[in-house]
Amino acid sequence: MLNIRIQYLKDEINKHNYNYYVNDNPTISDYEYDKLFAELKQIEAEHPELVTPDSPTQRVGSVSQRFLPFTHKHRLYSLDNTYNYEDLKSWYTKLQQEYGSEIELVCELKIDGLAIALTYENGIFVRGVTRGDGITGEEITQNLKTIKAIPLKLKDKVNLDVRGEIYMPKSSFEKLNAENLEKGEKLFANPRNAAAGSLRQLDSTITAKRDLSMFTYTLVAEEIANPPQTHYDSIMYMKEQGFKVNPNIKLCKNADEAVAYCKEWETKRFDLDYATDGVVIKVNKISIQEDLGFTSRAPKWATAFKFPPEEVSTVVESIELGVGKTGAITPVAVLKPVQLAGSTVSRASLHNFDEIKRLDLRIGDTVLIKKAAEIIPKVIKVADTPNHEDRPVYIPPEVCPVCGHKLETIEGEVNLYCVNTDCAGLIKAKIEFWASKDAMDIDFLGPAVIEQLYNKGMVKTPADLYKLKIEDFMKLDLVKEKSATNLFNAIQKSKTNTLKRFITALNIKNIGKETADILAREYGTLDNLRNATFDTLKELNGIGELTAKEIEKFFNNERNITLLNELKSLGVEPQAAQQAQSSIFKGMTFVLTGTLEKMTRNQASDIIKLNGGQTSSSVSKNTTYVLAGESAGSKLTKAQNLGIKILTEKDFLEMIGKEI
Repeated sequence: MLNIRIQYLKDEINKHNYNYYVNDNPTISDYEYDKLFAELKQIEAEHPELVTPDSPTQRVGSVSQRFLPFTHKHRLYSLDNTYNYEDLKSWYTKLQQEYGSEIELVCELKIDGLAIALTYENGIFVRGVTRGDGITGEEITQNLKTIKAIPLKLKDKVNLDVRGEIYMPKSSFEKLNAENLEKGEKLFANPRNAAAGSLRQLDSTITAKRDLSMFTYTLVAEEIANPPQTHYDSIMYMKEQGFKVNPNIKLCKNADEAVAYCKEWETKRFDLDYATDGVVIKVNKISIQEDLGFTSRAPKWATAFKFPPEEVSTVVESIELGVGKTGAITPVAVLKPVQLAGSTVSRASLHNFDEIKRLDLRIGDTVLIKKAAEIIPKVIKVADTPNHEDRPVYIPPEVCPVCGHKLETIEGEVNLYCVNTDCAGLIKAKIEFWASKDAMDIDFLGPAVIEQLYNKGMVKTPADLYKLKIEDFMKLDLVKEKSATNLFNAIQKSKTNTLKRFITALNIKNIGKETADILAREYGTLDNLRNATFDTLKELNGIGELTAKEIEKFFNNERNITLLNELKSLGVEPQAAQQAQSSIFKGMTFVLTGTLEKMTRNQASDIIKLNGGQTSSSVSKNTTYVLAGESAGSKLTKAQNLGIKILTEKDFLEMIGKEI
């Protein structure tokens, strides 16, 4: 009888989960649902031998040490993109010429999220893997189990793989950012970033709280009797099995109907509660898909039409000033909140005071803004309005907005600087940078925690972080023992970071992560770098006299010497850089652009450096090669104009003697 009751409860809860999270049509109250869930949970607690992987209680999170790599059974390809309707029609015409008749298409909204691969065995969810490079991803099954739009058990006992897109609803994104703002924690740039950050939490209980969802869009069914013969039917099959599919899918007879669909959704998309950045157009008939096959990176039977970036106007209500890690004063436009590319925008960077002058921007002006790559808000221009000339011209500050110290300029630079080394804004910005992803990469140590540590007098330099104990973190607001332990462990872990990260974290003027990498590889250890002379530094390729002066100046500064000695006494010992394996790229400079298939750009960059070469973030006459992946942008165009040799990923792998 107990087995019957458990099965009834599981079926009821799964049914109501499907109604609520997939159909958006709840049929019972939260109270009634909670009673069913509590009963099942209690029975399973008393009889753990009756717990099964498909039980709704298994959506509760746990803590993982790390995510393990997993090779996809079926590769996840990228999509070719088009930004205009003529290219879309041209793609369709080529298909027509090959098959001699109209080819039916399926149009789907392109969800701005994260691609995921799910595996089911006998109808039970057994594995979930991130896209990764399309060949190898990371297994994050436990995190995915917390997402209620993902069924733990299918209608039929079938073996299949599906592909889908994890996303965060806009309403949930706004709520999360509002909560983080109240706590003084990091704000996410857009729903996609929020979803990515939520999905890769080692503690999946955090993922469970983030209200993620998923649309399923591809079926890989090798063992299904009578498998669907069209893409549209495969979508309907997945829906029958319990997957959430996008309701706006549409069959189109030809390219004209596909274009009409794209035009319809170019504006309608902003009414949806999820972000979409385009339309995916696929050949409907699976036999034609199989016949067309793939290029080295994308299916020939599908393409993506990308919506153009949206531009909107709003009003500049004020200009806020902050202090950066170098002491530079950074102006930020505070805007009247406006919807832009699917999210609410209320702030935009103004970069520096010369930019304000160039725009002739005045408080109260109406401005046109857009998002670069639909992420970073940017002021394009000031709109012509009758009252513009009546508003006072913006006057840059003379003193630091945080400490009141007189600001200074540096010859040849446009920024204003606070040079007060005791400025609270400067100190906190430096510590935030020390903990950042490009520097020491200390998890959990965000601006809100650093603010509290500084205000309570616990930290004034990065070295102070390594003096803190677990009980010190527990003195902070909203930090319990588990969070305090995580913070402590993350800081301790950073003690043995790479020399490249350590040099980056030191925040030496003109030294970014690329230059830090050059120095780490050249000198090998921190002591060697500290003892380097101006004459030897300036001769290094990629350094030069100005940067050499800044390095020498930094390591001869008494305050910096004290910091470095203190860090060493606290056990902070950066690891020696990996030395070059060969010199096949010696004297060569590479610029990387676009998305690679077999590796990330960082991995390619490491290969170049381990073989004696160097990388640069910009194309110039000194560039030897541009390694171009999918969706390569302006860097590729500039390289072509300069006559610089372009490498495909295949070319690159052949150069280093590896097979694809």
